[in-house]
Amino acid sequence: MSLAYCFTAYGGPEVQRFLDVTVPAPARGEVLVRVHAAGVNPVDWKVRAGMHRSFLPLVLPAVLGREVAGVVVRTGPGVDDLAVGDRVFGATVGGSGGYAELALMPAARTARVPAGVPFVEAAALPIAAGTAHGSLAGLAVAPGDTVLVLGAGGGVGTMATQLAAIGGATVVGTASAGKRVFVESLGATAVAHDEDDVEARLRELLPDGPDAVLDLVGGDALLGAASLLGDRTRVLGVTGEPLATRFGVGRLVNVGDSATLSALAGLVGAGRLDPRVHRVFPFVESGNALALVESGHVAGKVVIDVAGDR
Repeated sequence: MSLAYCFTAYGGPEVQRFLDVTVPAPARGEVLVRVHAAGVNPVDWKVRAGMHRSFLPLVLPAVLGREVAGVVVRTGPGVDDLAVGDRVFGATVGGSGGYAELALMPAARTARVPAGVPFVEAAALPIAAGTAHGSLAGLAVAPGDTVLVLGAGGGVGTMATQLAAIGGATVVGTASAGKRVFVESLGATAVAHDEDDVEARLRELLPDGPDAVLDLVGGDALLGAASLLGDRTRVLGVTGEPLATRFGVGRLVNVGDSATLSALAGLVGAGRLDPRVHRVFPFVESGNALALVESGHVAGKVVIDVAGDR
């Protein structure tokens, strides 16, 4: 058996609890990993709340979490590039959560953790950095472009802001006033949505409008930049209808393949990309870790130290 933090029904935090679950066996193309660290993301509580049940059917109780870092303890048939004892990170198999002592991972979405990169930092990459990387590629962001990141202080925003700046783009990021210093430390010019006149400030910073917009907030956040959007502006994000149709907003992209994950981890190992882990919780406090992320007031990433490495 394996100890895991699960939800027993769709609902709020009251349906979360620790359970002993059967150790999963890796199928073809999968590996079983002893989890050392698990990343915490907004999608975790949204899955628990039932917001994804129409396209992500689960057998309950289900284990929370979708990204981990750990050590391979067993490989399934057809896995040739990974071996028992490898330090790895990546996404979990659909239906196999990451807040657990053991988790299944698809080999095609798993990469080795570079020497010198802690498990906690590696576990912060698959969802946030993978989505940031894929979305910037989807926006075709190039050196010299101007990029507006709405929600630059969150997990994906933190990664997107850094990656865009690393790629030679000029970045403007919106966040709360309390995250202004944090956002600017990522390489962006910050605009406080709760303090500044957002439209006026954006027009001052981006007089010709942005080349690309990454909307990680949704709701009416995009309206604050609406007057700056031109025919050349590419937009991806979580923008809901009817604004998505009005502004031609595409969906976020997370490729998350082994090669992409390796490249991202390489940037971390070289000191060029910082996962910006905001807080690390012990495994026994998994509920508190998810509650902090669900509050929406986190700058950077939250990670669960499952194995007690820290």
